[in-house]
Amino acid sequence: MTALYAVAAILLIGALILVHELGHFVVARAFGVGVRVFSIGFGPRLFGFKHGQTDYRVSAVPFGG
Repeated sequence: MTALYAVAAILLIGALILVHELGHFVVARAFGVGVRVFSIGFGPRLFGFKHGQTDYRVSAVPFGG
């Protein structure tokens, strides 16, 4: 049961980080600021894709972006 709580907490924190970073992204784009990288996490890139000028990625350290 404890493992289930740990997984749920990690998923919840990940969702909160995603929404928070997405807010930065949307406001930057709304004001015409170019966004080169939209990353969930920081450090080395694990996977992602590039669309237009922006590199969307998931990085190794899953805190912030």
